[in-house]
Amino acid sequence: MLWSNVVLSQMQKHNPSDQLRSLNWDVIGSVKFELTARNELLPLFSESIKRFENREFELTGYLIPIKSGQKQQKFLLATLPVNQCYFCGQNGIPVMIMIEMENAIPYNEKPIHVKGILKLEQKDAGYAPPISIKNAKIIN
Repeated sequence: MLWSNVVLSQMQKHNPSDQLRSLNWDVIGSVKFELTARNELLPLFSESIKRFENREFELTGYLIPIKSGQKQQKFLLATLPVNQCYFCGQNGIPVMIMIEMENAIPYNEKPIHVKGILKLEQKDAGYAPPISIKNAKIIN
Protein backbone atom coordinates (compact mmCIF):
# COMPACT_ATOMS: atom_id res chain seq x y z
CA MET A 1 0.00 0.00 0.00
CA LEU A 2 2.75 2.47 0.95
CA TRP A 3 4.75 1.74 -2.19
CA SER A 4 1.69 2.20 -4.39
CA ASN A 5 1.14 5.63 -2.81
CA VAL A 6 4.80 6.54 -3.37
CA VAL A 7 4.59 5.47 -7.02
CA LEU A 8 1.36 7.41 -7.52
CA SER A 9 2.90 10.43 -5.83
CA GLN A 10 5.66 10.44 -8.45
CA MET A 11 2.95 11.19 -11.02
CA GLN A 12 1.07 13.84 -9.03
CA LYS A 13 1.99 17.49 -8.76
CA HIS A 14 2.76 19.01 -5.38
CA ASN A 15 -0.11 20.94 -3.86
CA PRO A 16 1.14 23.44 -1.26
CA SER A 17 -2.44 24.04 -0.08
CA ASP A 18 -2.46 20.49 1.35
CA GLN A 19 0.14 21.47 3.96
CA LEU A 20 -1.35 21.72 7.45
CA ARG A 21 -0.33 24.58 9.70
CA SER A 22 -1.08 25.18 13.36
CA LEU A 23 0.52 26.58 16.50
CA ASN A 24 1.24 23.02 17.67
CA TRP A 25 3.02 22.19 14.39
CA ASP A 26 5.03 25.39 14.90
CA VAL A 27 6.08 24.07 18.33
CA ILE A 28 7.13 20.75 16.74
CA GLY A 29 8.95 22.65 13.99
CA SER A 30 10.95 24.62 16.57
CA VAL A 31 13.20 21.59 17.09
CA LYS A 32 16.57 21.96 15.37
CA PHE A 33 19.03 19.17 14.59
CA GLU A 34 22.79 18.86 14.95
CA LEU A 35 25.00 16.43 13.02
CA THR A 36 27.59 15.00 15.43
CA ALA A 37 31.12 13.79 14.70
CA ARG A 38 29.72 10.23 14.92
CA ASN A 39 27.31 11.11 12.08
CA GLU A 40 24.25 11.11 14.35
CA LEU A 41 21.45 13.59 13.77
CA LEU A 42 20.52 14.67 17.30
CA PRO A 43 17.60 16.94 18.23
CA LEU A 44 18.09 20.29 19.93
CA PHE A 45 14.81 20.78 21.78
CA SER A 46 13.64 24.38 22.13
CA GLU A 47 12.17 25.74 25.34
CA SER A 48 8.80 26.05 23.60
CA ILE A 49 8.58 22.28 23.03
CA LYS A 50 10.07 21.33 26.40
CA ARG A 51 7.08 23.03 28.08
CA PHE A 52 4.81 20.36 26.60
CA GLU A 53 6.95 17.29 27.38
CA ASN A 54 5.01 14.57 29.24
CA ARG A 55 1.78 16.55 28.87
CA GLU A 56 -1.30 16.13 26.73
CA PHE A 57 -0.74 17.46 23.23
CA GLU A 58 -3.11 17.65 20.26
CA LEU A 59 -2.12 17.60 16.62
CA THR A 60 -3.87 17.34 13.26
CA GLY A 61 -1.96 15.71 10.44
CA TYR A 62 -1.76 13.06 7.77
CA LEU A 63 -1.25 9.40 8.68
CA ILE A 64 1.92 7.99 7.10
CA PRO A 65 2.02 4.20 7.60
CA ILE A 66 5.29 2.52 8.55
CA LYS A 67 3.86 -0.99 8.10
CA SER A 68 1.36 -2.33 5.60
CA GLY A 69 -2.20 -2.98 6.67
CA GLN A 70 -5.64 -1.44 6.77
CA LYS A 71 -5.39 -0.82 10.53
CA GLN A 72 -2.58 1.29 11.98
CA GLN A 73 -1.52 1.61 15.61
CA LYS A 74 2.00 3.04 15.24
CA PHE A 75 2.62 5.46 12.37
CA LEU A 76 4.09 8.81 11.42
CA LEU A 77 2.01 11.98 11.43
CA ALA A 78 3.01 14.68 8.94
CA THR A 79 1.99 18.10 7.73
CA LEU A 80 1.66 16.80 4.15
CA PRO A 81 -0.14 13.72 2.79
CA VAL A 82 1.85 10.71 1.60
CA ASN A 83 0.94 11.48 -2.02
CA GLN A 84 3.02 14.67 -1.84
CA CYS A 85 6.15 12.54 -2.35
CA TYR A 86 8.37 13.22 0.65
CA PHE A 87 11.30 11.40 -0.83
CA CYS A 88 11.64 13.02 -4.23
CA GLY A 89 13.43 16.03 -2.75
CA GLN A 90 11.51 18.84 -4.43
CA ASN A 91 9.84 20.12 -1.29
CA GLY A 92 12.28 18.76 1.27
CA ILE A 93 11.18 16.51 4.10
CA PRO A 94 8.19 17.78 6.08
CA VAL A 95 8.00 17.69 9.85
CA MET A 96 6.94 14.22 11.03
CA ILE A 97 6.44 12.69 14.46
CA MET A 98 5.73 9.16 15.67
CA ILE A 99 2.21 8.41 16.89
CA GLU A 100 1.43 5.41 19.09
CA MET A 101 -2.33 4.94 19.37
CA GLU A 102 -4.06 3.26 22.30
CA ASN A 103 -6.03 1.27 19.70
CA ALA A 104 -5.46 0.64 16.01
CA ILE A 105 -7.33 2.90 13.60
CA PRO A 106 -8.26 2.41 9.93
CA TYR A 107 -5.85 3.87 7.36
CA ASN A 108 -7.16 7.18 6.06
CA GLU A 109 -5.78 9.66 3.52
CA LYS A 110 -7.62 12.60 5.11
CA PRO A 111 -6.18 14.58 8.05
CA ILE A 112 -6.73 13.06 11.49
CA HIS A 113 -6.77 14.82 14.87
CA VAL A 114 -4.98 13.02 17.71
CA LYS A 115 -4.44 13.72 21.40
CA GLY A 116 -1.92 11.98 23.65
CA ILE A 117 1.21 12.46 25.74
CA LEU A 118 4.11 14.28 24.05
CA LYS A 119 7.45 12.51 24.49
CA LEU A 120 10.89 13.86 23.60
CA GLU A 121 13.85 11.50 23.22
CA GLN A 122 17.50 12.31 22.67
CA LYS A 123 18.12 9.81 19.85
CA ASP A 124 19.43 9.76 16.30
CA ALA A 125 16.68 11.22 14.09
CA GLY A 126 18.22 9.42 11.12
CA TYR A 127 16.77 6.17 12.49
CA ALA A 128 13.65 7.14 14.44
CA PRO A 129 11.70 10.32 15.16
CA PRO A 130 12.81 11.86 18.47
CA ILE A 131 9.33 13.35 19.00
CA SER A 132 6.29 11.17 19.63
CA ILE A 133 2.76 11.24 20.95
CA LYS A 134 2.00 8.14 22.99
CA ASN A 135 -1.30 6.69 24.24
CA ALA A 136 -3.00 8.71 21.51
CA LYS A 137 -6.72 8.80 20.78
CA ILE A 138 -8.61 10.17 17.80
CA ILE A 139 -10.38 13.44 18.59
CA ASN A 140 -13.43 14.33 16.48
